[in-house]
Amino acid sequence: MKTERIQIENLKCQGCANTIKKEIKRFPEVTNVQVNHEDLTVIIDYDSEEDLRENFKKRLAKLGYPEKGNKNLGNQIKSYVSCAIGRISKDKE
Repeated sequence: MKTERIQIENLKCQGCANTIKKEIKRFPEVTNVQVNHEDLTVIIDYDSEEDLRENFKKRLAKLGYPEKGNKNLGNQIKSYVSCAIGRISKDKE
């Protein structure tokens, strides 16, 4: 079991967290995902011989939540869309 802790930008609410959890859980190796609003981190537990940190960072950035320090307007806009999707999909559950 490996654990990656990635500090991210643009985390605003539970909708953001829902989107992040849903997308990261699509990796078949992932066993658990936690999103911490206090320190803006995503904690990912996974089973793999490979180091998947870069893959996780790429997926997070694609959603609009890049690793801390990589803030730009494009990522902020993507994060608002991901946030809205996370809120809507949570309401449907």
